[in-house]
Amino acid sequence: MWGRVSLAAVLLAALAGCGSAVAASTPAERSYPVGVRTLALSRGADRPLPTTVWYPAAGVPLAADSPGGPVPGAPVAAGRFPIVLFSHGLHSLPEHHAQLTVRWAAAGFVVVAPAYPHTRLGAGRFDRADVRQQPADAWYVVRSVAALDLAFGDPFAGHLDPGRVAAVGHSAGGYTTAGLFTAGHSPTLRGGIVIAGGMREQFGGPPAPMLFVHGSADPIVPAARGHDAFRRVRWPKAFLTLVGQGHGEYLLPGHAGFDPTMESMTDFLRWVLLDDPAARERLPLDDVPGITTWAGRI
Repeated sequence: MWGRVSLAAVLLAALAGCGSAVAASTPAERSYPVGVRTLALSRGADRPLPTTVWYPAAGVPLAADSPGGPVPGAPVAAGRFPIVLFSHGLHSLPEHHAQLTVRWAAAGFVVVAPAYPHTRLGAGRFDRADVRQQPADAWYVVRSVAALDLAFGDPFAGHLDPGRVAAVGHSAGGYTTAGLFTAGHSPTLRGGIVIAGGMREQFGGPPAPMLFVHGSADPIVPAARGHDAFRRVRWPKAFLTLVGQGHGEYLLPGHAGFDPTMESMTDFLRWVLLDDPAARERLPLDDVPGITTWAGRI
């Protein structure tokens, strides 16, 4: 239903060419070199949540084709940065999506990506039904990272903006992301991007714009499930369709659809987290005839 080992393998293989601290997809905006650190988080003995964090680092940005990649433990850039939570799909890991997370960190976001205990690649006890527990895991991770803004001596102290959070997820991670937008969710959650996912529960709580991204020929999570979730959102929303594409090949650099998808998602994050009106105006213009179609209003 939500992803396969083969897709995870394809994404992992693609990382060999996208480890650099690339600039954001809108080069006119400021970009940063990228640092990375890991956090040993856990929501109980049975719910370890090792979390990878990509973040804007101090220094001069690298070119997209330069050697190297995110620098472990690099000093954080000056300023305060919004938080983007990223949720992986079944049989996947956060690093399988570095082609997205590194670009968002370069664009000025702290990207927080937990490896979920029972759906990640290599889980000791794999259980796809555990996706229902992952929204609670995700909130725990966001709160834990946000608390570092006030943690004396931590590298993130004074550099996070806990009042500005967005959530993004692919496949089962898309369901996890949608599951955060239920009644009673925190107003700090400013928006969400559901990639090749859907929603089981009812949307509720404070209005938060939503962007749905889906391949029209997705054989694993049919596009109809994404459209069903889209129709049930009561606040500003949009749907980006990848024409004729499947479950996630458009997330790979160099593949048809990657550039407009990346541009749309980054502009969406700039709008909801940085209050960037120009990014909002660009969103429908990121559409590429024959490759993507845009629907909805935000």
